[in-house]
Amino acid sequence: MIPVIICGGVGSKMWPLSSPRHPKHFLPLIGDKSLFELNWKMLRKRFPAKEIFLQTNAFQAQIAQKLVPEIVSENVFIEPESKNQGPATGLAAALLTKIGKGDEMFFLIQVDNLRVPGENIFKMMDLAEKVGVETHKYITGGFAPTRIIRGVDYLIKGDLVSEQNGVKIYKVAEYVDRNEEKKIKENLESGKLLVHANHTCMTPNDLLEMYGKYRPDWYEPLINISRGGNIANEFGKMSKGSLEEITNQVHSKGDSLVIELPFQWTDFGTWESLDKYYQENKIVPKNGGVSEVEANNNFCLSDSKRKIAIIGLDDVVVVEGKDGILVCRKDLTGRVGEVT
Repeated sequence: MIPVIICGGVGSKMWPLSSPRHPKHFLPLIGDKSLFELNWKMLRKRFPAKEIFLQTNAFQAQIAQKLVPEIVSENVFIEPESKNQGPATGLAAALLTKIGKGDEMFFLIQVDNLRVPGENIFKMMDLAEKVGVETHKYITGGFAPTRIIRGVDYLIKGDLVSEQNGVKIYKVAEYVDRNEEKKIKENLESGKLLVHANHTCMTPNDLLEMYGKYRPDWYEPLINISRGGNIANEFGKMSKGSLEEITNQVHSKGDSLVIELPFQWTDFGTWESLDKYYQENKIVPKNGGVSEVEANNNFCLSDSKRKIAIIGLDDVVVVEGKDGILVCRKDLTGRVGEVT
């Protein structure tokens, strides 16, 4: 199994701390460690540094190597420009193929997520590798929600395919878009609904074949890269797009599988998600003190550790950083990216 940490986004929903100069996955959000460092440390419990790959842009590669000096420079894949997850995932497969690893299973690690207990990801990898080699199907991950979660897509699990060390993998019976609220509500109590949590796993050759079938316009440049073509020129030929543009078709054809995550998965996409994690783990946000008058359940963070005062407001986020000050209702933190 080849672990590939993939990062390149900015995390604009976590402005004013997250910015192109210092994206959220490099910020010390959990104690004094960044999400990047925590994910690297997790992988190092099984893999030597020389077996871990990183895909990002040139600027973020420099930040990553300062935080984790043991990163092997030859294992860093550079995206020439931002094209979104579809082209980015294909590039990882093409570059692994280029170095002779086309028939080995690889596993994408999204860097802005936290997994607890982290070691359980290895159980997931072991099952994905076993079933992936046998079936050549696209494998992803999901978890059973206890409530409707906004802003995420869903999968409905079908028949059980395999179980190993308490981890289960299922056929994907159906993909449910985040906007299909009626269908989400209908399936919430069924025990079959899973939040789609990615964790792409497949061999590079199988993934590229999948691209060839469903996005030939992406496939041709990727194949050229895998055969030694100029990365910047070929990647530039690809249009931006999400991986779902391919995987939605794969799900509908019955060619995908989903592993129910054997760990608690937290996606730090908004300040509200960080606040929830802090509350559950009794972590106090960094600031210079908070004074509240007729105010409750507020999240206050100051990068410069200034004191924050709130009067007459409940359920708001106040974040002060080098790029500005955010004041927002918690339930609207998903829209912070609109103002950056």
